[in-house]
Amino acid sequence: METRRTGRAAQAAALALPLVLAACGGGGDDAGTATATQACERMAAQALPATRITQATLVEAETTRPAGVTSGPFLPQHCIVQGLVNERTGVDGKSYAIGFQLRLPTDWNGRFFYQGGGGNDGVVAPAMGNNTGATGAQDNALLRGFAVVTTDAGHQGANPLFGLDPLARIDHAYNAYDVTTRTAKALINARYGRAPDRSYFIGCSGGGNQGLTLAQRFPQHFDGIIATAPAMSVAKGASISVAWMTQQFHAIAPKDANNLPIVSQAFSNADLTLVADTIKAQCDAQDGLADGLVSHPAACSFDPAVLQCAGAKTATCLSAPQVTALKAAFAGPKNSANQPLYHPWPWDPGIAAGGWRAWTLGTSSTSTSNALYTLLMEPTIGYEFVTPPDTTIRLSTFNFDTDPPRMDAYDSIYGNWRDTTLAGYRQRGGKLMIFHGMADPIFSATESQRWYEQLTTNNGGAANTQAFARLFQIPGMTHCSGGPATDAWDGLTALVDWVEKGQAPARVLARGTTALPNVSRPLCPYPQHARYTGTSPNDAASFTCQ
Repeated sequence: METRRTGRAAQAAALALPLVLAACGGGGDDAGTATATQACERMAAQALPATRITQATLVEAETTRPAGVTSGPFLPQHCIVQGLVNERTGVDGKSYAIGFQLRLPTDWNGRFFYQGGGGNDGVVAPAMGNNTGATGAQDNALLRGFAVVTTDAGHQGANPLFGLDPLARIDHAYNAYDVTTRTAKALINARYGRAPDRSYFIGCSGGGNQGLTLAQRFPQHFDGIIATAPAMSVAKGASISVAWMTQQFHAIAPKDANNLPIVSQAFSNADLTLVADTIKAQCDAQDGLADGLVSHPAACSFDPAVLQCAGAKTATCLSAPQVTALKAAFAGPKNSANQPLYHPWPWDPGIAAGGWRAWTLGTSSTSTSNALYTLLMEPTIGYEFVTPPDTTIRLSTFNFDTDPPRMDAYDSIYGNWRDTTLAGYRQRGGKLMIFHGMADPIFSATESQRWYEQLTTNNGGAANTQAFARLFQIPGMTHCSGGPATDAWDGLTALVDWVEKGQAPARVLARGTTALPNVSRPLCPYPQHARYTGTSPNDAASFTCQ
């Protein structure tokens, strides 16, 4: 990125002070009295309590594209402001702070955009304003004139070691998102002389969790929120399911010379393709068209038992242990009293996609698994989700009777599956859109569906609920994007139109990317689904929401 540094950081006031805008040298800069360079230089000198501005850099127009993009539009002229809030030393002796990056376009459209994080966070991502995370780097909020912020969520480094520090846990659960929002709005006011007219949030996975957290805990902050694959119960239920699935697959995986399971070989790619093809044969055409997408999942009652071999395992069937493992995994985890600990999973052809394997089985040819369940979720459970931290915890030995209660304390502040009313957010007039891939291997789409159904009940029915919150299920999509799906859509435009024009999204146009090029479909608000009623199988115009 070609940039030019301007100004130096100003040391903030004491940590204990509330986060409010301090004296800012006369308020906002008017375009007629200050050049873009001068305006950016002044941002370096802003004095906010507990905040240290570490950089204010002017990026000239027509010089820079988003990272990794070699064609398409250049970024507009804007000032990059980076800083740290609440710097401190943790109980583990490590340095902590809530890091942020705020990009302030010279030609501002009056709107604020918060770009959600993901995974364990720990990295201040370039604040571009990713549009749902699925439409590509050439479509972002900064290009449209939004001021955009990102944060590392209160710790540095994308590993879960921060879970050893109690305050870092709180920052990651909710505090960093409130602090970052208030810091960004204060700086926006300092730069432009006024608060944003409208504020928006978009995030997926951990970012989706952040979006729901903001709607629940801080409903005053945002007019519109998109939460994709929202990780509602990642601190408990979903992580218990990760352990459950891992144990089902370990039990049937071939063993190495040391009798350790090679989990990637529990199912071959051909096995998963067989499952996907059988799901399609049974459920695909129930939406009026056999197109590789199960667009009417409520009508799909697939049972993998139909694939069980009558005798020896062949390429056209699954072994009895494979069938048993699949049925148990997709039914969801239970304790020894047969009580469910998470939701079941929908059957979707996306099970054969690389994204599904990457999370659940991995590709390692040895007993050292590279599945993201093991690489990402296992240490996160031990360091962050269990209280007190237990770094010895392993997915393969997780106890479904005694370990879940150890997750209650942190789930009570991180999990946002309990609030199925959103009273504050509804009252302030906020709009919420949830998107979820039906083949998501880390957070079951059934969780979002059941949560939304309860939200509907608690708000007096479908009409009242759809006036402020809508759920969109995406057939074939794995986690956040990918899979045999129409996984690219412009959620930001739909959200802005809903907030600012009162145009509720009756359908959202989605297009296929790698797996389904030149294919478009409507994403329909639940409980509707896309049904083929036209003459062009690849065109969304041939589908209605029913």
